[in-house]
Amino acid sequence: MTLKNLHGTPRAEEIAVLNTILRTQVGSGLHGCGIDGQDDRDEMGVCIEPPCCVIGLESFEQYQFRTQPEGKRSGPGDLDLVIYSLRKWARLAANGNPSVLLLLYAPRSEWVRWDDVYGPELQARTDLFLSREAGRRFIGYLRAQREQMLGLRSKHTNRPELIDVYGFDTKFAYHAVRLGIQGVELLTTGNISLPIPEPERTWLRELRVGKHTKQEALDRIDDLESKLVTLSNTVDLPENTDTGNLNKWLSEVYLDWWEKSGLLTYHSDQDTVLFTTKVNE
Repeated sequence: MTLKNLHGTPRAEEIAVLNTILRTQVGSGLHGCGIDGQDDRDEMGVCIEPPCCVIGLESFEQYQFRTQPEGKRSGPGDLDLVIYSLRKWARLAANGNPSVLLLLYAPRSEWVRWDDVYGPELQARTDLFLSREAGRRFIGYLRAQREQMLGLRSKHTNRPELIDVYGFDTKFAYHAVRLGIQGVELLTTGNISLPIPEPERTWLRELRVGKHTKQEALDRIDDLESKLVTLSNTVDLPENTDTGNLNKWLSEVYLDWWEKSGLLTYHSDQDTVLFTTKVNE
């Protein structure tokens, strides 16, 4: 049975494409750890959905496109794309989601599409999203990848061919170590360097192709997890993001985008604000 992509409708595509402010490569290609002939291409974007999806009855959270049908693994040359609404992306980023945070640090060379104002603006506001909660999320994702690597979460793996060749799922191991490296860097410097700098990049690529043992991988994961736990409890960052400042910024961005796009006009007369919207756009 083929699963239906509920976020892949023509309307979702229209909203996403017309209103994208930043779209970049993510995944192994962005990290610099891809293996020739083995990886698909992952891209992530953010769009500012129209008023009808925020103050009207229509809804939009994300648009997804996959070269392969839902439920089938992507392969070399395939594209996996997700474009979030800015509100959903900001919510995930504020919660410290490691995958979503990558958009803040993707270099210009990896940008696929962007708005000249709000693409750079988004990356300039890392201050709105960094907190100790991000460190805790990196820890959670690292642990999940390690458990998958050890078969503790499921008796089945998506990549039995890796276990047949190397004795363990090296891609789960790679992701666990990568998350540790990037989480430590984020909490230490406030930045995630992309692609991953040497010598870590080569070490991770070697891990993916079985040049490091399972125990070596576990030792690295344990060491990085320990550092993340310490940093998450001591780093000079707030416990959680300031939702007041984030809400203010989001409101300003949405109103400005809608007005410049001709989707909404408004003027203020003392305590009264008049909105005119093109709800069908």
